[in-house]
Amino acid sequence: MNIVVLDGYTLNPGDLSWERLEQMGSLTVYDRTAPELIVERAIHAEIVLTNKTPLTAATLEKLPNLRYIAVLATGYNIVDIHAAREKGIPVSNVPTYGTQSVAQFVFAMILELCHNIGRHDAAVRAGDWSNSIDFCFTKSPLIELSGKTIGLIGLGKIGTQTARIATAMDMRVLAVGSGRSRPQPMEGVEWTDMETLLKESDIVSLHCPLTPDTEQLINRQRLSWMKPSAFLINTSRGGLIQEQDLADALNEQAIAGAALDVLSVEPPSANNPLLSARNCIITPHIAWATQEARARLMETSADNVSAFLEGRPVNVVN
Repeated sequence: MNIVVLDGYTLNPGDLSWERLEQMGSLTVYDRTAPELIVERAIHAEIVLTNKTPLTAATLEKLPNLRYIAVLATGYNIVDIHAAREKGIPVSNVPTYGTQSVAQFVFAMILELCHNIGRHDAAVRAGDWSNSIDFCFTKSPLIELSGKTIGLIGLGKIGTQTARIATAMDMRVLAVGSGRSRPQPMEGVEWTDMETLLKESDIVSLHCPLTPDTEQLINRQRLSWMKPSAFLINTSRGGLIQEQDLADALNEQAIAGAALDVLSVEPPSANNPLLSARNCIITPHIAWATQEARARLMETSADNVSAFLEGRPVNVVN
């Protein structure tokens, strides 16, 4: 069995092992694959694994030996799943590997917005504490989360884990469903509508998939419903936000701040308006990337390939 990994570096920069896949066939791993090299590298492959390297309908037409595609991620929009289905090629993803890590990252972002730890550390190293006449100082207001309201848009596995952490921190939790997270009773969670959630929340966190219905879900009108003191968190998909509208809301102080691990185009262009927006934290799509989460991703991806080889493909999305 000829197996090709088109872009293995983000999953395994060297601290994990491809051993299980090596045992299943002849394995070739590329760190990255430019679009013009996809066909050349995968032309003889029967199994292709991809993270963000696109497999379009046109590309699939040029891969006559391809029998199975394993996406090294939860999101699978980089594969034309309809074209794959028409060719009889199952496509699998890895749905739950990052739940704990992403929910933890949500609160890392929230806590940074509440305490500006990096800014205070930089101030200390710049000599501000040494030169202070008081035993302490603050560079920005500090915010306590207990008693605050967090609104979760989408309550799937990551949203649910985020709700558990919020409850443990004595927060009120509001939620609205998404296409794959319909209202289900959960202790400590109040289901509501979008307008109520945005108007009452001190923090809004996005946990829904990017679909035609959710694209640019957060836009000028919905941002106007939020409190001037509210924060927006996005660890889901960049396309959920109309980025110019968010930049305007931040610069006009219509909301207090945002923390984003995802953008609509990644890597972003240098003129993305959020890169220069007021009080906007941006990280390079790393909420998923703890070693523990990547190890689960590697293991489940190998399980997916093994199941296909046994004639019982799992986690199939098409």
